Amino acid sequence: MADYPPARLRLHKPPFYSTGVDCFGPLQVKIGRRTEKRWGIIYKCMTTRSVHLELLENLDTDAFLLSLRRFISRRGKPFELLMDNGTNFVGGERELREAVASMEPQLREQLAEHQISFRFNPPSAPHFGGTWEREVKSIKTALRVVLKDQTVPEPVLLTTLIEVEGIMNAKPLGYLSSDASDPDPVTPNLLLMGRHDSSLPQAIYDPCGLGKRRWRHSQVLADHFWSSFIQHYLPGLQERNKWRNDGKTLLAGQVVLIVDPQLPRGSWPVGRITQTHPGADGRVRTARVQVKNRTYLRPVARLIMLPPLDDEDTTS
Repeated sequence: MADYPPARLRLHKPPFYSTGVDCFGPLQVKIGRRTEKRWGIIYKCMTTRSVHLELLENLDTDAFLLSLRRFISRRGKPFELLMDNGTNFVGGERELREAVASMEPQLREQLAEHQISFRFNPPSAPHFGGTWEREVKSIKTALRVVLKDQTVPEPVLLTTLIEVEGIMNAKPLGYLSSDASDPDPVTPNLLLMGRHDSSLPQAIYDPCGLGKRRWRHSQVLADHFWSSFIQHYLPGLQERNKWRNDGKTLLAGQVVLIVDPQLPRGSWPVGRITQTHPGADGRVRTARVQVKNRTYLRPVARLIMLPPLDDEDTTS
């Protein structure tokens, strides 16, 4: 396993300086007598591991840009955003870039240092965003256990998501010192606000006596999330030992098989590597593969190196 990327080690920068972004859902909400879909979006600080959750009405570019404005107003402007190639993310980056290009040259020069750098993962490489994908899995698993088949009003779902944000930001990251008499752990809330827990005292309500009190409903959902969170997430924080040895390094000119689960059954695209993209540590993680007349950018985890043909095989 390679060293941490620079985004994980910006120790002298404010929280959310390097931020990973991803969407999850859909989630059902009740509006009057009808039900509608909503989606969640997570902003994950790469250094402090803090999370920021928002609720989206849909997955278009405008919804993403509005959530980004709310995030910047509450958490500050990030230096870079790391994300996958979702159409809403790609469209948001293009719209912001075009808006800056249409400004006057003098104003554009003054705002150049305030631009946000968008860094997209290569296609078909969700493991490149494993830092925030693991949080998304925890949220989705716990919400699936909590909500099950019930549909809640949108204010209840929004309140539950924000309480989920507080629960996740209260998880321990380490300890202030090695002294046994100093048991207070370091949490994302401590790094964000200078105190350990920003939540109100927990109130326990009987689910059978909720009635129409949406306040109590949100508290029951938050309590259920906490129970599921400590059952599914905390056991996964144990250390895992893997990837101690480097695999085979791919080189330009090698013939590879592309693994694509979206292709029809029996399709095996085989191509030749035209270019590799090593990281700052020299390890190759993405490569461009030419298949017939098209070129694809794929992670090495999706490429299987095929054995080269010997001269005897080619002549026979």
